[in-house]
Amino acid sequence: MLIANPTRRSFLQAGAVLLASTALPAIARAESAPAGGRLVVAADSEPKNLNPAIVASNGVFFVASKVVEPLAEAAFAGEDGLSPRLATGWEGSEDGLSVTFRLREGVTWHDGKPFTSADVAFSALEVWKPLQNLGRIVFAHLKAVETPDAATAVFRFSKPTPLQLIRNALPVVSSVIPKHLYEGTDIATNPANTRLVGTGPFRFAEYKPGEYYRLTRNEAYWDKDQPKLDEIIFRVLPDRAGAGAALEAEEIQLAAFSAVPLADLDRISKVPGLAVVTKGYEALTYQLVVEINHRRKELADLRVRQAIAHAIDKKFVVDTIFLGYAEASTGPVPKNAPQFYEADVPAHAFDIAKANALLDAAGYAKGETGTRFTLKLRPAPYFNETRQFGDYLRQALAEIGIDAELVNADSAAHQKAVYTDHDFDLAVAPPVFRGDPAISTTILVQSGIPAGVGFSNQGGYANTELDAVIAKAAETIDTTARTDLYRQFQKLVAADLPLINVAEWGFITVARDSVLNVASNPRWAVSNWADTALKA
Repeated sequence: MLIANPTRRSFLQAGAVLLASTALPAIARAESAPAGGRLVVAADSEPKNLNPAIVASNGVFFVASKVVEPLAEAAFAGEDGLSPRLATGWEGSEDGLSVTFRLREGVTWHDGKPFTSADVAFSALEVWKPLQNLGRIVFAHLKAVETPDAATAVFRFSKPTPLQLIRNALPVVSSVIPKHLYEGTDIATNPANTRLVGTGPFRFAEYKPGEYYRLTRNEAYWDKDQPKLDEIIFRVLPDRAGAGAALEAEEIQLAAFSAVPLADLDRISKVPGLAVVTKGYEALTYQLVVEINHRRKELADLRVRQAIAHAIDKKFVVDTIFLGYAEASTGPVPKNAPQFYEADVPAHAFDIAKANALLDAAGYAKGETGTRFTLKLRPAPYFNETRQFGDYLRQALAEIGIDAELVNADSAAHQKAVYTDHDFDLAVAPPVFRGDPAISTTILVQSGIPAGVGFSNQGGYANTELDAVIAKAAETIDTTARTDLYRQFQKLVAADLPLINVAEWGFITVARDSVLNVASNPRWAVSNWADTALKA
């Protein structure tokens, strides 16, 4: 059964019966499970650090978000697109120098200690700002957090910081950890990073390397009606084909983040008791981009970058590589971010003749073999789609006389080559748009980023006009004015092509039809699943 599609998405609200995997011998089978039931889920990785306050990434959130809570979560319906979690309200000052959070009262940590504003202050000052990959950007100007009482935290900034940015960032950057377990320790190596203690609807119970993570119901959760489930098992299945087979065999009930290969979705959607769900990733939009090393003389020429853009058939990429589960990009902000998206930007339609003419005009004539010059192309190894697009791009560039030398590497080697050593001419990357251009988007094109920062402008591109727009937006308090600046940002990027945006996609969930409330918010796969349930 296919639920929704990339352009018309809807909720999955149906359910079935779990048959527990024989790979989990210590866990009772489904027929003897408690009334709330156990949800068994495919997990394709095992993060070394499960602390989302330090590592704000989807691989960490997938497990940790059920245990460790943020101040607010994304919501389809809700003021500013948010649903309160550990914070019940927030208000910014007119000068942009402070934000006051009203915190939820009566919340306890899983070890029974009370949650207070001291935990929020500690998390913000000692973890989010200095240690977290995304918090370093959002809280760059945070200088203090005042705690006048246990239920109030006042964030003080040294420079104006837009409330719009703080609000948009809350689901991603504000996971709160317990001060009493981290204070005075080496935060990066604290054992609680792998045996989580949070305030969420589920407690961290057990981890068996190579096999599973087990979470159990938090009976003392602050929302007395939740969670609905008694237990969640994340079964480690790194092989995507294995996830599909486990679903069909009813050994697991759910596979998120496109754990089932796109090529299998049409067939598996026809399997009785299974549903394919495209909703629930709206706030986790992945973008397929071509990163460009502007240190290379040829690529520093705008005409060459335009030619490469014209050589890419985005419709072919969407239809063939993503099998229709994606959309062509127009620029650095995806279409499903209407708060910021600007459609009226310079376009570079697929046009081989125009691409060849631009290269001729730039002075790069074809040699006797038909080749103009050679580039080193590194596709990111993270997804099948990025690797497949690398193969496609090599062929597309050959059509316009550019010989692309394809260099494949594992994740560690790829990241070092591109983001530290700058050993690339073109690279294929899948950055994530996280609700606001200031979070992991402007960093892709702004100048002055130190070497070694992943998913950033390591191509040496510099544009003073673009940098000025980014800097101004970072301190613009008025929401309308800030949004207008980011619309200008999109036009500048699409015109000068510091990188080439090709496609944007959300992931796919496949679930047994016994699972209720799948995709109930725009970050569902990495939210707390407190309302997720199984049919009786």
